[in-house]
Formats: sequence, C-alpha cells, structure tokens
Amino acid sequence: MTIVNVTAQAGATGEAAPPHVDEQAIVVSFQTTPDRYRHWSIGIDGPVATLTMAVDEGGALVPGYALKLNSYDLGVDIELYDAVQRLRFEHPEVRAVVITGGLDKVFCAGANIRMLASSSHAWKVNFCKFTNETRNGIEDATASSGQTYLAAVNGTASGGGYELALACDQILLVDDGSSAVSLPELPLLGVLPGTGGLTRIVDKRHVRRDLADVFATLPEGVRGETAVRWRLVDESVPRNAFARRVRECAEQAAEGSSRPGGATGIPLTPLECAATDDGVRYRHVRAQFDRSVGTVSITVSGPTTGEAPTLAALHEQGADFWSLAVVRELDDLILHLRTNELELGTWLLRTDGDAGRVLAHDQVLIDNAGDWLATEVLHYVKRTLKRLDVTSRSLIAPIEPGSCFAGSLLELALAADRSYMLSGTFEDADGGSAAAPAALVVTALNDGLLPMGNGLSRLGTRFLGDDDAVRRVREAGVPIEADDALDLGLVTFAPDDLDWEDEVRLAVEERASFSPDALTGLEANYRFAGPETLETKIFGRLTAWQNWIFNRPNASGADGALRRFGTGQRATFDRKRV
Repeated sequence: MTIVNVTAQAGATGEAAPPHVDEQAIVVSFQTTPDRYRHWSIGIDGPVATLTMAVDEGGALVPGYALKLNSYDLGVDIELYDAVQRLRFEHPEVRAVVITGGLDKVFCAGANIRMLASSSHAWKVNFCKFTNETRNGIEDATASSGQTYLAAVNGTASGGGYELALACDQILLVDDGSSAVSLPELPLLGVLPGTGGLTRIVDKRHVRRDLADVFATLPEGVRGETAVRWRLVDESVPRNAFARRVRECAEQAAEGSSRPGGATGIPLTPLECAATDDGVRYRHVRAQFDRSVGTVSITVSGPTTGEAPTLAALHEQGADFWSLAVVRELDDLILHLRTNELELGTWLLRTDGDAGRVLAHDQVLIDNAGDWLATEVLHYVKRTLKRLDVTSRSLIAPIEPGSCFAGSLLELALAADRSYMLSGTFEDADGGSAAAPAALVVTALNDGLLPMGNGLSRLGTRFLGDDDAVRRVREAGVPIEADDALDLGLVTFAPDDLDWEDEVRLAVEERASFSPDALTGLEANYRFAGPETLETKIFGRLTAWQNWIFNRPNASGADGALRRFGTGQRATFDRKRV
C-alpha cells in the first residue's frame, strides 16, 4: 500500500471522462506540517493572518486529475484543516484570519470535478464529510476562539469555493465586472452543494428562499452589487481598493477579539503513531482490528503520571499534556479509520487507567475557562467528539473493571449507540477478584460543556424531554456502578461475568449480520434527537441528500452529469422523480 500525506484539485473542460480510481491502494495520512504544504501558505502580520490558496495543479492526492483553477480535493482540505488548527494553538496573537486565492482572478473553483467523477461513492462521502467538518471548524474558531475569519474573494468563487467563503464571518468580493459567486452544482453537475452551501445561504446569511432558488440554478452566478443586495456577500469592492479594504475589515475584526495579548503559542508536534495491518498505536490511544467480524477495538488510556496537573503544566507541556495529546490522537485515528478502513463497521470504545487522573486533567480545563489554551483544548475535545458523532460506524462501549469512563472520557460511552457495563467483577481462578468494579463518573463536562451538533449535551440528548432523568443523574453522586448506572439509564445493559462475553459477542455478531447501509441510516436518525441546527442540517439533511444523489446514475452513471462534464456532451437524465 502507498501512504499519502496530502494534495488535491481540479478538472478542466474538454477532457475525456476520467477512469475510476482504486482508492483502496492508497492509505491517506491526515498529518502534515506547513513546511510540507503544496496548496496553502500562512502569512502573519501582527494580529492578522492570511491563508492563501494557490493549488499545485500537479499535486492531486490520487492519480487521474489535475487541480486546475484552485479546485480542491481531500489533500487540499487536509492542509487547510492543519492550518486552522495551528492558527488556534500556535498563534494566540492572531485575532483575524483572511482566506484568499493566490491565483489571478480565481478564488476557488470548488471541489475538483474530475476527482468526484472518478471517485468511488465511499470516497466522495468521506471527502464531503471531512470538508464539512473543516468548514465547521472555521466557524467554531470565529465563534469560540476569537479568531474571526474573513473571505477575500479576489476572483470567481464557485461551488465549494463559495462554500469556503460562506464558512467565514465576512465575505468581500472583488468588483471587476467578471468575478462572481455561484453554486453551479445543480445545473452543471446534477448534484448539490455538498459542503453546506444551500444551508448556509438561507440559515446563516438569510438569503430569501426565492432568491436562493434563482441563485442555485444560475451556473454563471451573481456579481458585484447584486451579490451584496441578495446578501450573498457583505461588500463588493473595486479591485484597486480591494487589498486596503480587506485589511481594514480584518483589523476591525481583530480589535473586537478576545484573544490574549502577549501570549505564547504551543507547537503541535508530530504524533507518534505505529500502524500495521492489525491495528494502530499512539501513545495514549490504540486500535486493534478484527477483520473476521469487522470490528475495531479502540482503547483510550488515561494519564499515566501521578503528578497533579496544573494550568502551568498545560502551557509548559503543550502538545504533551494528556488532555491535548489524547484528543489529537483520537482525532487522527477517527479520520484514519473512516477513510482507510471501510469494512471495519463496528467500533468498540474502551478506556483504561485511573479515573481520578482523568478528572484532575479535566478540572484544569474547567477551572481555567478564561485561559486561551485551556479553552482551545476544551473546544478541540468538543470538535473531535462531534466528528465521532457523525461517523458512519456502529459504536459500542464495553465498560469493564479497570476502565476510566469519567468526565471527558465518559463522553465516549454517551456517544455510543449502546453500552454494556459489567455488573460486579471478573472472578479469577481462585474465585476472587483484585479489581474494583467498573464505575462511571459524571461531571460538568458531561452537562453542557461539550455540546453535540444539535446544541445539547450528550446527556441531554440521551434523556431528551426527561428533565427528571437528567436531574437524577446529577444528584446520583459518584462513582456510579453498574446496577445504579442501569437504573439511571446511563448504560444499555449490565450483565454479570457469566453472561458478559456472550452478550458483547452477540452484539458484535448481530451488527455484522445487518446491512451497513441500513445501519448508517438507522444510527444517523437517532443520534441527533432534539432541535435542528445549522450543523445537524448540513450533516443530516444536506449531506444525506447529496450522498444519495451522488450514487444515482443521473450524476455518477456512464451518461451522468459528473461523467459527461467537460466532454462536450450533455448528460442523459432519467426524468422520473423518486
């Protein structure tokens, strides 16, 4: 297998329809560093950072397409995700971030059409999901970290390029008579804007429904003052005044930022990771594969040091501080498994270690909400758990003696589709047991500090509409052993040691016998109970439709719009509405 670290982009008109690519011959790595970027550059000038997108045409992640006109593929987005993370952790002095294009009269042409046309359905789905998560991360940086993102649209922004701009808090469009914003997926490709475009223009920018309908059916898009009047952009600026106005807006955004003055960032050092055909191992997280039944056993280990963690230790240790180190590893593992291990459909979420040490590290984050780094770590935990929530895998949490499902790590069990907690202990050969029974510890982190995409805590989502159940959990005290956890509704089953192995085994085997497609639909339907938000619409509504449309012959068939684009031939559509 080939391990690939990043790259991406576009297809041009006039080319033959690309052949399908076997992505399974590639193992994608989500780790990179700015010195290895091929498509993005970071410039920092006082409180303002500029992310410039100048995509290397020859830097596609997989063979078969060129990344023309600042179009992007997964590799381009991997670099963008890395850059956004580094700006949050390594550059606390940055208060505003400008995203702009590095090519003449082109901001971004969107997702590379040749890539989409040649990719498998699973690749397209994972690509759209990661891209959505990266855009959400940009919005979270603006909302939670005091780093306001602005889009300096220096040329045409179409499809995913405009969607990248939509993730920013402000959009400035150059007024040169030709530059436009557009969502041309429907008229040109027979698909939908897959990274939140339709949702953001109406929910976020409050574009009127009828104007949104017109806009999304205009392949040429909308320019200048019309784009401003329709609320598609905030300002339209003549080219000779564009750079100056962008800087003014960035400085204004920076003035209102909560980022600290004089703070020192921490480097996001490379992760230590060893991967084999049987699993992946980091310092605090390990995954063991069982391909015979399609499972991954993921174990997250608690802190090993007995020293009491402090805020000073967080700043001194930086990326080595357990709370940050473990979430970086878990984030990377989720992305690796989602992209590279498609047939491992059931994830067993386990923990081991000392719950007290987990809680002590959590408390540093809770007690220092005013500290920029503690806040960033907490939001990173939030974003990684959200990534787990939208992952199309069955999640089962076995809770055994020696586990540490407490505080931040309890969220793993609360995120699971079902949980099994051993009642009592396992007997040894002499009929005794040295281990204490498994226990859960509920803290403030489980009661609103780590919200899901629906805006609720996982505890609140679990007991939606049952305030008494939430109150009983809050008042239960800690630790909570199996029988009490079952009574409180915190776990699904609590078998004893005689039934434990069979109960968990049967659950895994049952999952393996079901249709993976049906399971994905089942899990996605009940994971996000409660209110609908921008995020739940993007993942639950837009991407559900987009992924279905991607799989239809009208888009992806031999005569579909994606395959025919740029060949000079019109797509052939099955006209039945279904």
